[in-house]
Amino acid sequence: MTAFLLGILSSLATSAVLLALSLLRASRPLWWLTAACSWFTGTGLRRVYRRQSSAEQSMAGHLVRARWIKVMAGRGNILTREAFAPLWSGDLSPASIQILLPDLHTPPGSWLDRRSQDVTRFDPGFTPGLLRSQVQANTDYLAQAARTQRNIQLRGYDLPHTCRVIATDEVAYLTFYSDNAHGRNSPCLYAQAPGLLYTVALQQFETAWANSTQTLTTPQN
Repeated sequence: MTAFLLGILSSLATSAVLLALSLLRASRPLWWLTAACSWFTGTGLRRVYRRQSSAEQSMAGHLVRARWIKVMAGRGNILTREAFAPLWSGDLSPASIQILLPDLHTPPGSWLDRRSQDVTRFDPGFTPGLLRSQVQANTDYLAQAARTQRNIQLRGYDLPHTCRVIATDEVAYLTFYSDNAHGRNSPCLYAQAPGLLYTVALQQFETAWANSTQTLTTPQN
């Protein structure tokens, strides 16, 4: 009888473990687990997206409600896609939009060129001057978009390309760059305020902003 009961209990325990693992494979229960750990540790982490591009739908919802927006990017392609389109069309008008892109006026050997060299090592279609041309194209796009907004500040930075930061007064999306993958293929951390990761994201942006050069400034309302 004892062996029989132990067998039943063992089967029930195995079933419970398998059920738990199957639930954790689903995205939403894993979000809840992440949120619970975040609350306990104070990090503010709400979700980890496996790919940076997967966060854009969630990001768009937060941009709609933002009172201010801060962006530091290594290329700026996200600024031309759907998530930011309502800002440039004039449908949204936050009090402040601060954008940091790599400084195009730096001499050869800048951090922008170093990042470009890193990318050419793992992307055979990436030529040495391509990253500069892409940043230039996105800068031109923002200059045109600024005509519908009177609260955009665009600056250039010459610092190591370590991460992308997109932050509002409520949340931050933080992607750490690697030297063997494009940022779009890197994991993206979604953190809420208040929290450690949110604070780190803002500190990273403010440090770069304080060491940046003015590229485009439109008058404040």
